[in-house]
Amino acid sequence: MDAHTRAVAGLQGEVARRLAIAKRKEVVIFIHGYNNSFDDAAKATGKICRTLSQEFVCVSLSWPAGGTGGAFFGYNIDRESGEFAVADVKKAVRIISATEGVRRLHFIAHSRGADVLLSALGQLGMEAYAAHSSPAERYKFANAVLFAPDIDLDVATTKLFGFVSDPDTPFGAKAAPYGLLPRIGSLHLTVYSSPNDQALAISSGLFGSVVRLGRLTSASLDSKGAGSNALWRNSQLSGIADFIEYKGISGFAGHGYFLSDPAVQKDLAALVRDGLKAGDPGRPLVEIKRPFWSIPTRSARHSR
Repeated sequence: MDAHTRAVAGLQGEVARRLAIAKRKEVVIFIHGYNNSFDDAAKATGKICRTLSQEFVCVSLSWPAGGTGGAFFGYNIDRESGEFAVADVKKAVRIISATEGVRRLHFIAHSRGADVLLSALGQLGMEAYAAHSSPAERYKFANAVLFAPDIDLDVATTKLFGFVSDPDTPFGAKAAPYGLLPRIGSLHLTVYSSPNDQALAISSGLFGSVVRLGRLTSASLDSKGAGSNALWRNSQLSGIADFIEYKGISGFAGHGYFLSDPAVQKDLAALVRDGLKAGDPGRPLVEIKRPFWSIPTRSARHSR
């Protein structure tokens, strides 16, 4: 307990120090994906912070990825490591949110990091619900942005909205469900996906996934059996989640476009820094059918 107390004080002290000199009293937390080293994660966080004009306190929550043994170039090791990291990511998020002066938390996750993040947020969401609150109220959650999330569609639903299918979950002292979707406050989910993501195509084959969230499109939702998950088609998702389809080819195997395509970076800045919603002037998006949008890319513009 003494060691934990010292660790909490150290983390909160550093966040508070950064808040004192930051333009915004908000924290952006980045969680990296498969086969990333600590240095990779730090560099990606730095680029994201520059994309957001360095107005926020930026935090990299690194987990032990980059395993070299096992099968599939260490993918199975990284998957286990991600599951191992959830408990500590949850504690870190809770500690950061409780730091004096923090007004809002924004989350950005890439690839397997999306699974780590959704698992942690799901558990914190259950904590908030059981405390008769919401994630936005209790932990100051604002945006959760998933780039090329390497997680099955149904698994993602279960982790983030688990209490929707469990109306007996205690809300305070007893179960008191609000209806189909309990309140989640101002938390907004944005998912960037690409049908050209070959890394996720391989992952989908490995796990027998009908649709990987990072390859989800409005067309695939109807044509590949993903429609069995009614929540993702439910009109109540309007205003809670947006799905941005990226049809360019950028980054390794079409998987790293969040760091390499200026159009994606511009949209991220409009979302997190400028607070613009999909459809607002200033967001370079084209409506497909809400909540699905497409983002004009360099390759798409050149093809026209």
